[in-house]
Amino acid sequence: MEGIIDIVGKEQFEQEVLKSAVPVLVDFWAPWCTPCLMMAPILAKIQEELAGTAKIVKVNTEEPDNMPIAVEYKIMSIPNMKIFKAGELVKEIIGLRPKDYVMQELQNV
Repeated sequence: MEGIIDIVGKEQFEQEVLKSAVPVLVDFWAPWCTPCLMMAPILAKIQEELAGTAKIVKVNTEEPDNMPIAVEYKIMSIPNMKIFKAGELVKEIIGLRPKDYVMQELQNV
């Protein structure tokens, strides 16, 4: 998943997501989540196609440093993708979705 950043901790989340100059899709996931694993190559393809105009980061909800982020953004089920623009949460996508759907949601922010 080249180009996709794995977030570890609130400081990195703030820098990579909230202070980003481009829209950011945050993929909240866990290693045991089959739909999350199925979503990964779709997100990698989107990252490749939108390089420079948007970015994708991953937040492993099982990592202790990431749990406060998951709580803050009320992650109740995964995969849960949240789109941020100019530091603000603007969209949420829950569940396994096709590439075209996610791409459209990300481009329309």
